[in-house]
Amino acid sequence: MSARTPEAEPLLTPAEVATMFRVDPKTVTRWAKAGKLTSIRTLGGHRRYRETEVRALLAGIPQQRTE
Repeated sequence: MSARTPEAEPLLTPAEVATMFRVDPKTVTRWAKAGKLTSIRTLGGHRRYRETEVRALLAGIPQQRTE
């Protein structure tokens, strides 16, 4: 039995999130800065977004912050 850790969760790039919402990638970055989305920084400094959080936002399901 393997427990799924947050590190193993699929991550999306700003461009992938932008495609899902049909917005510009810069808009996704603004949402992250405004706290609407949680971003994770890669070692290279790029933003990544949790797929489950993005899909919940797309579906209109409010997310509770655990951080």
